[in-house]
Amino acid sequence: MIAIVLILASAEAAYAGAIKIGVSLRMKTDTGERYGQMVADEFNAINAAGGINGHTIDVKLLNDECKSDIGVANATKYAYQDKVHLFVGSTCSSVSLPIVDVIHKAGVPMLIPHSTNYKITLKGSPWVFRVPISSRFSAAAAKYAAENIGTKIAYIWASDAASQADAQKFYEYIETYHGEKPLYAEQFQEGELDLRPHLLKIKALKPQALMISAQSQDFARGLVQSYEVGIAPSVKRIGGSAASNRPAPILSGEAIKGVFFHAAFSYADPRPEVQAFVKMTTERYGVSTPDHDFSQAWDLTQIAKIALERAELTLTDETLEADRAAIRDALATVRGYQTLGGGVVDFCADPTPECRDGNKTPVLIEYTKSGEGYQLRVIGSTTFDANFGLEGLQEEAAKLRQSLNN
Repeated sequence: MIAIVLILASAEAAYAGAIKIGVSLRMKTDTGERYGQMVADEFNAINAAGGINGHTIDVKLLNDECKSDIGVANATKYAYQDKVHLFVGSTCSSVSLPIVDVIHKAGVPMLIPHSTNYKITLKGSPWVFRVPISSRFSAAAAKYAAENIGTKIAYIWASDAASQADAQKFYEYIETYHGEKPLYAEQFQEGELDLRPHLLKIKALKPQALMISAQSQDFARGLVQSYEVGIAPSVKRIGGSAASNRPAPILSGEAIKGVFFHAAFSYADPRPEVQAFVKMTTERYGVSTPDHDFSQAWDLTQIAKIALERAELTLTDETLEADRAAIRDALATVRGYQTLGGGVVDFCADPTPECRDGNKTPVLIEYTKSGEGYQLRVIGSTTFDANFGLEGLQEEAAKLRQSLNN
């Protein structure tokens, strides 16, 4: 494992008086490394501007490679060895899910930049806050599909937790509100090279739409192979939330055109604050088409700054427990934060999904051009009630909460 460690505060800040933040993200690609670098740079900019109430920030950044065992090891190291005051992570839901148990036992506030699986906040830990849009709100894409395309939809999804949840919530919405069961619904393993056996079966069923829910490489492979097996262009291709990630249109080539998905942000949004952000990522990181993982990571640093400014911190070894609790309680007061994507983050004190799934406004986006210079258009947005998608999950929530005490 190659670990990337950045300590961005001054040497003096590593001692008493520094706010210690541990970050664990998937940084297996150039894009992933840029996500991490931007988080570190934004916290470093706070130091350059004078810090937080006279305190500097000491940031450490580790690559968890989207592997749960590495993520858990990173979180354990941060919590008990580095004694961080705030944990930031992870990119992958399959990593964030087991990390919740670690930070819950250690009593460390956890601020999530990317992971969308609804189970993360359903666990009910009072230490967990989510900036990205929960997969339970992926019904935005399902609602659009039902109203504009049809309900005879085939689904394939990768085995990672976020992709599973995106597909599940999509077809549950179609079945609940339109009475149509999936035409085809099967899971495949992450990294599986040949998805054509699934796609040939789907072709024979003549769906109105095909949803491929997977991380960028698997999504692109499935999308390209859907055309190779002869599924007609008239069959609308739909992606999960990871379809928004920058590698997807680059790896997919022309197959990406017309694909739509739900996300939290579009670089094509003409609002001045969005275009200022695009200008920054272009100049600083060479990324002129930032995806919602860029925007959500940036939003996270701004939310963290708000909370840290509100928290009364002593920052000694003796006050570690109290300082962590103060940051947790300050995060719970963040309301009305306007994200780059246009949604609003509202947190509150109850350790429930209603309080801890901050952003409830997915944006619906369609690809109009592929490649490095890919282009998008926004086709709509939907804001959900805080309790949407939680019906009938009481038993599952109870089982998930048990893991916090094991």
